[in-house]
Amino acid sequence: MMYTKIEGNNYKKIFVLGDLHGCYDILMSQLKSVDFDFENDLVIAVGDLIDRGNQNLECLRLIHQKWFRTVRGNHEQMAIDAVNGVLDASIIWEYNGGNWYSQLQETEKREAKKLINQCMQLPLIIEVAINNTLIAIAHADYPDSTYEFNKSVSEQKIIWNRSRLECNDYSNINGVDVFIFGHTPVQKVTQFGNRIYIDTGAVFTGNLTLVRINNIEVV
Repeated sequence: MMYTKIEGNNYKKIFVLGDLHGCYDILMSQLKSVDFDFENDLVIAVGDLIDRGNQNLECLRLIHQKWFRTVRGNHEQMAIDAVNGVLDASIIWEYNGGNWYSQLQETEKREAKKLINQCMQLPLIIEVAINNTLIAIAHADYPDSTYEFNKSVSEQKIIWNRSRLECNDYSNINGVDVFIFGHTPVQKVTQFGNRIYIDTGAVFTGNLTLVRINNIEVV
């Protein structure tokens, strides 16, 4: 599944979450600070729930919480490839912070593998309509100059591409009001055109970003 839609007006508050990377306690602290309502509010993550941090299984379990939605990031994809025996994938994953998996007890490893495989069903792009505003969320990039729901674009580039940000490209992505990405660490929330980047390196700095999108506000 590449695309999915969320009706934003069904929620009281909606936050988009930067790359989590196993920092479950930091997320819970951030949600407490914004008086998050687990019954009526929603978190949408930009992917990379796992690796490098210490609470990876806790973060994977979030995919089954009704208040939580996420796109698939490149770290989920590396994990999927590794647990399914893709050539050299385990080496690549461990090099990029996936060594936590081999250190789990067998019961936890079975749970983690099941959750990782369920990440295959995660969308690559989430579209949120809030009144007359259209917001899209993906992990790294939307490799086209015009957004369209269900348009065929490169899955690889959606979860890996950094070129637009690294080139300081200020171009807009037409067809959407705001596009929010993670993947590439930035010191603070950074905007180029209508593209916003919110991976503020929580696993390295403790600075986990939540952006409220139905009343734009950075936490």
